[in-house]
Amino acid sequence: MRRFVWLLLAAAAPASAFQDGGRAPVEDIWKPAPTPKGGISWQLLESTKETTRTDAQGYIRARPVFPAAVKALNGKRVKVAGWMLPLENAARQRHFVLLAYPPGCPFHFHAGPTQFIEVKADTAFPVDIENAIIVEGVLELTGQDESGIFYRLKAARPS
Repeated sequence: MRRFVWLLLAAAAPASAFQDGGRAPVEDIWKPAPTPKGGISWQLLESTKETTRTDAQGYIRARPVFPAAVKALNGKRVKVAGWMLPLENAARQRHFVLLAYPPGCPFHFHAGPTQFIEVKADTAFPVDIENAIIVEGVLELTGQDESGIFYRLKAARPS
């Protein structure tokens, strides 16, 4: 019986729990989109911290605390790569969300406010939900209204 319990525990243990190299470590496939040449990284955008409070209805509200390096980008034209999350049922999008990480399950949106950008484009983008795209636009730091959106790209276009 002990051997059976040990086997069950061993099968459920993460690969890192095995010191003898019995199982290869699992590679993390959920990586942010690579930084485009001359662009900004998700690592920089994710360095923004947040303060939270619970409102009268019990909802958690968040406000950003932007580091100096992110503040310096406010109002500047930047490039960033990510995965498109369309907001309309159309083959081309002028308003969409750019995700840092590839979408996993369409029923579970797991991105925090530092891991997506609302995009408002001058030029419509063709819908591509399978490949990372590069977007160029004017970065606007938002979130002081506790909307949950910390970043917006305005006057965006494909890069």
